[in-house]
Amino acid sequence: MKIFSMTATFGKLDHATLTLEPGLNVIQAPNEWGKSTWCAFLVAMLYGLDTRERTKKGALAEKERYAPWSGAPMSGEICLQWQGRNITIQRRSKGRIPLGDFLAYESDTGLPVPELTAANCGQMLLGVERSVYTQSGFIRSTDMPVTQNEDLARRLNALVTTGDEGAAGEDLGRKLRDLKNKVRYNRTGALPEAQAQADRLREDLRRLEELNSQARTLRQERDQLLQRRQALEDHLLALDYADAQADAARVAQGVQALAQAQAEWDTAQWACAGLPDRAAAQAALDRQVRRQLPQPPQAPPPFQGLTPEEVAAQAQADAQALEKTTHPGPPWPWLAAGGILAALGICSLSFLPGPGWALIGLGLVLGSIGAVKALVRRRRKHRRQALQTDLARRYGTPDPEAWLALARQYAAQWAHYRQALQAGEADRTDYAAILRAWDRLDQAEKDLAHRQSHLQALKEMARTAPPPPGPDELTLSRRETDTLLSRTKDQLDRLHQRLGQCQGQMESLGSRETLSRDLAALEERIRELDTTYAALDYALTALDRAQESLRRRFAPTLCRQAQQIFSQLTGGRYTQLTLGPDLSVQAQAQGEDGLRSHLWRSEGTVDQLYLAVRLAVARVLIPQAPLVLDDALVRSDDQRYRAALDLLREEARTRQVIVFSCRRRDLP
Repeated sequence: MKIFSMTATFGKLDHATLTLEPGLNVIQAPNEWGKSTWCAFLVAMLYGLDTRERTKKGALAEKERYAPWSGAPMSGEICLQWQGRNITIQRRSKGRIPLGDFLAYESDTGLPVPELTAANCGQMLLGVERSVYTQSGFIRSTDMPVTQNEDLARRLNALVTTGDEGAAGEDLGRKLRDLKNKVRYNRTGALPEAQAQADRLREDLRRLEELNSQARTLRQERDQLLQRRQALEDHLLALDYADAQADAARVAQGVQALAQAQAEWDTAQWACAGLPDRAAAQAALDRQVRRQLPQPPQAPPPFQGLTPEEVAAQAQADAQALEKTTHPGPPWPWLAAGGILAALGICSLSFLPGPGWALIGLGLVLGSIGAVKALVRRRRKHRRQALQTDLARRYGTPDPEAWLALARQYAAQWAHYRQALQAGEADRTDYAAILRAWDRLDQAEKDLAHRQSHLQALKEMARTAPPPPGPDELTLSRRETDTLLSRTKDQLDRLHQRLGQCQGQMESLGSRETLSRDLAALEERIRELDTTYAALDYALTALDRAQESLRRRFAPTLCRQAQQIFSQLTGGRYTQLTLGPDLSVQAQAQGEDGLRSHLWRSEGTVDQLYLAVRLAVARVLIPQAPLVLDDALVRSDDQRYRAALDLLREEARTRQVIVFSCRRRDLP
């Protein structure tokens, strides 16, 4: 494929056109001229623009980075030659999708090229995917190293080992892996699904057994609650019968009370027969009440607030208290007797010591008694004086006879008052008795009416109930029975609900026979899938070993190409180069004792090292596709620069080479 021209409205490019020659094209321009933009435009025109890419921190998405600065829609056109045909490719923005509209036609006739589409354009023209092209024939100074990727490895392996890009081995391996993944991939696939289904069936069987056990327990609890409810309902019937019996007893008592009230009314009516009527008796009683009754005597000041009985008791008590304070007998006889006995004892000590000491002791005892009497006599004297002073202040005189006479006088006044009061009360007794007889008759009439109405109410309220069906052994009250019965009914309702839920869950799980049959079928399928998975794993392992054996064969071919190119770029200084499985590079120069990685080389040498690898990969994978270099030789010295240009001129004999550079020395 050869590119004739490119026209772009892309980034800073605004309807700009770049014309190219079939061989080597060296385009020298200063920084910010748009060299990298032309490179990005070429890739976007061939492979399209990834509109799903999002801007990340430190990196803009291409649809934003290369949005036209002019504000015009993004568009472009490439005129090229492919398989002897001159073709024009156009991409324009479609709505909000940059470069979303694709068109490919023959430049001479305008006829469409149906085999080229927006999705496959780059792969059809260049023969490789975008990731392979950007790792081989599209060389930028910012990403010189070649990194391993699946597409690049697949194509290198297929081309170098078999010469066939169809990669039947890779396809077979992919199919085997797909089949293996369908059987089991981590937690997905037919085998994990079957195992999960078997686990669910086992769980359903376990759950079904648990629900059966739970249902049996619930039925037992239900039967017990039904028995308890029946016992409580029978007890309520017994209580109703007892209440009915009690109501009948109260009616009988009401009948008896009514008969008693009737008898009392008859007695009261007979007692009032022949008596004056109520009005006459009340008038006579009122006249007697209006008469002047005697006034009670006033108590003397010492006895204020006391009844006549309390007055006499207080006066007598005060007199007795004063009497108790009289002086005891004189102490001097005791003292004299004690002194005489003590003197006799002292005199008899010389000839009768025993009786002498006894007389002395007896004399001391008598003297002590006399001393105690003298002390008591003195204390009583002081107490009597204090009591006499207090009683004289209360009664006005210290003479007890005067107190007692005053109390007797007050008692006589009260006796005279009571006699006069009793005489007046006797006059009112007859009329009061008459009024009480009429009051008893009125009360008897009220009682009789009340008893009649009460008996009627009892008869209306009396309940009837049949006897209980059997013996009642409960001793609960009606409130306790109603509470327990309500609680039992609630428990039964909840139990029926739980039993219904349990039965519904059992029905949703299915029968034990069905679950067991399904589980047996799944276990058989699991065994078959295990066998299939083991066979696929064995086949894939064998294929991987064969692929690895073939893969080891592409490294020498690629190494020879890269080593030849690198030796030419460095003027023969580096004589040996190796590539690892991940396309890592090691090289050895003349005079060095071994291979060293790129970390040991200068930046210019590293660029040339990876340029050699990329050119070698491009020769193997895309021998006809254009090579594009964007400042790839910027860090090469003059000698290696000339060697690189010579190499690119040789490469340009078989393909188109496009070199963008910011250095004048890159000119051919």
